[in-house]
Amino acid sequence: MYNSKGNLIIGFHGCYENIQNALLTQPNKILASDKPYDWLGHGIYFWENNYERAFQWAKDKEKKGEIAKASVVGAVLSLNYCLDLTDSSFINLLTNYFDLISAEYKLINKVLPINKNSNQDKNKDLLLRDLDCAVIEFMHQRISEEIKKDVISKGFSDYENFDSARGLFTEGGPAFPGAGIQKKNHIQICIRNNNCIRGFFLPRKLIKFP
Repeated sequence: MYNSKGNLIIGFHGCYENIQNALLTQPNKILASDKPYDWLGHGIYFWENNYERAFQWAKDKEKKGEIAKASVVGAVLSLNYCLDLTDSSFINLLTNYFDLISAEYKLINKVLPINKNSNQDKNKDLLLRDLDCAVIEFMHQRISEEIKKDVISKGFSDYENFDSARGLFTEGGPAFPGAGIQKKNHIQICIRNNNCIRGFFLPRKLIKFP
């Protein structure tokens, strides 16, 4: 009963200019990420209340030649039933599914993916989260399978698919010498159910009054 997050929050999606324009003009045409190293599994990603980090991410992609002009689109989000990995109960849940996938892989002599460092990351923050993504996607798949079986056998299920995922991440190296605070600390949101996105907007610059 405490796991539903119905309140509205602001998220920022780093992207290139064409994607920004597409989301603003055709908000129902949303392309989710399905990369094997997605930190919170597959979906569309937002930085929670963090325009600067979203723009920094997009600018880094632009500098590497991976995207054209860096841009940011804002979104009003309702996380609803959220896999919130700042909540101990969900961390424990994910740990249980790690045990399940580990046993399954061992049974078929398959090696689990691992989280890896990017060659371009001097801080060694394990930016390629193949293991985390595999465990999260395994969990979503198993939950969906249980729901389908329950509906067939008894017409309803006590299980529920997650609408979103949320996690607190530390990266980027110390903010200053000896600091425990990292330069790129952030809260990341992954939306799986597009109905959680209430709308997109073009972020405006803050007006500083004298």
